[in-house]
Amino acid sequence: QVQLVESGGGLVQAGGSLRLSCAASGRTFNPYAMGWFRRAPGKEREFVASITRSVGNTYIADSVKGRFTISTDNAKNTWYLQMNNLKSEDTADYYCAAGSWISRLQRGEPNYWGQGTQVTVSS
Repeated sequence: QVQLVESGGGLVQAGGSLRLSCAASGRTFNPYAMGWFRRAPGKEREFVASITRSVGNTYIADSVKGRFTISTDNAKNTWYLQMNNLKSEDTADYYCAAGSWISRLQRGEPNYWGQGTQVTVSS
């Protein structure tokens, strides 16, 4: 059984930075890709970023491109979302995800979801 646990959320001022982590546990964890999503209050879930586990190819949503980066430490089964120059519109619950198909992951159909971590950006 695979579990994903996010950490690193919190309250930050606009212009500040946070780094989210997602740690995976489970003997069978070997996804093709991992990623991050977010859901802002009153809005639909939004894809943020993805990374392939073996090659490290990344894809960043236009809404956060240039400010957010995704990385992975496969030895630790952990991936990260570095968020810089945060804006009030980045306030959301952030969820990590992992899956066998990057296309399915990016459209919100991963094999695994984390429980979410809250990010609040004050202006």
